Amino acid sequence: MKFQILKEDLLDPLQHVIGAIEKRQTMPVLSNVLIRTTADSLSLTATDLEIELLSQRSMAIDEPGEATLPARKLLDICKALPAESKIDINTDTEKAIVKSGRSRFSLATLPATDFPSLEEINPHSEFELPQKMLKSIIDKTSFAMAQQDVRYYLNGLMLEVSSKILRAVATDGHRLAYCEKEIDCELSDIKQVILPRKGILELSRMLKDTEDNVKILLGSNHLRAELGDLRFTSKLIDGRFPDYSRVIPSDGHCVMTADREVLRQALIRASILSNEKYRGIRLILEDNLVRLQAQNPDQEEADVELEVDYKSDNLEIGFNVNYMIDVLSISNSNTVQITLRDSNSSCLLTFPDQKDCKYVVMPMRL
Repeated sequence: MKFQILKEDLLDPLQHVIGAIEKRQTMPVLSNVLIRTTADSLSLTATDLEIELLSQRSMAIDEPGEATLPARKLLDICKALPAESKIDINTDTEKAIVKSGRSRFSLATLPATDFPSLEEINPHSEFELPQKMLKSIIDKTSFAMAQQDVRYYLNGLMLEVSSKILRAVATDGHRLAYCEKEIDCELSDIKQVILPRKGILELSRMLKDTEDNVKILLGSNHLRAELGDLRFTSKLIDGRFPDYSRVIPSDGHCVMTADREVLRQALIRASILSNEKYRGIRLILEDNLVRLQAQNPDQEEADVELEVDYKSDNLEIGFNVNYMIDVLSISNSNTVQITLRDSNSSCLLTFPDQKDCKYVVMPMRL
């Protein structure tokens, strides 16, 4: 394999696929990027056996072929070269020679035949939507995913697609984030898939804040996203996601409306003296007033008062303050509405000008 390429034309696809490569691998070839060339195209592929990222571009190739090169070393070489440098890459059976100007690098290669690929996806459903919309629905929910929970199906984001509607739900068992968007899709039945945490974070990173469409293909074991010259494929988590509709409260009658940013800042101030391990904070609701109280094992206390719109019964309830701050931080709405039933029930956070998202936080005993 032999070709010449501008630094920027190689660096861009390399940066797109590098996220699939773990620093510590069980198989040496997984630390490499697969470079495939035909007479008029170049493609780069990286995988960790859970997700696969592929970037391709059209260009003239001197000698087509394929090989795997150490991904991070090749990336570091590209970054270290001057702007608009020309790079010559020439591979044989065991080495790849990378030349640019007066610099020359000899990299060990592994056979392309050793490089694993995810099984071919046979989609049972496919649809398109703007990248901006998919990125928004992921970013508004993915923060609530569990991390390394024994309930493996919580370590990811559930996507549910039905006719005209795409929903995303994430929960770690203590909080839940829900968002839905209308899409142009006709399906005969509801499809549910769970994408693993790493896949969701990589997909969000790839998506741009643009109206350009992304094509989604759903298979029985995989999800694929196609964005022009980029292709993302992820294995799905095999498990049954909890029934989110039973978790979202619908019978709350105590409603507090507050300025979102003012409440967020007040929670941050009160949290300074909360217990560092449990992060508990007490909300005391009175007529048009909320008091935020926190204390820690050193007997230090914080008491922050805030004027709000609240006309219901006096109520006292405890929450993990980080969960509340997370919800208030991902929205750009002016106001937030917190709906409660009693001191022992979950609370529902919604935003009046963002009706497609709902957030649930379970109470804490303090």
